[in-house]
Amino acid sequence: MIIYNVTVKLDAMIATEWLEYMQEIHIPDVMNTGCFSSYRISRLIEDTTEDDSPTYIIQYHCPSMEVFEKYEQNFATELREDVIKRYKDRFVSFRTLMEEISNSEN
Repeated sequence: MIIYNVTVKLDAMIATEWLEYMQEIHIPDVMNTGCFSSYRISRLIEDTTEDDSPTYIIQYHCPSMEVFEKYEQNFATELREDVIKRYKDRFVSFRTLMEEISNSEN
């Protein structure tokens, strides 16, 4: 299992709107690509910034690197551009890939 991890630090003024957009539009669009089996949204608890800007982590679960590469080649650019166009300079994000070794569900 591949975990595609997207960490996003937001301007506090857009946090509520951004989260609604992610849950109602962006994440369903990502899931509709057929490349991911599930996802999880988390909020960083110990966020030490003075301006209360939240940090969210979205983890998408993908069955293989081949399927993830299909997502990157066919869908990722357009989906990312939509978020950038909508929120411009009001967030910072980075992406990481992880390989799941085991979990309590296995």
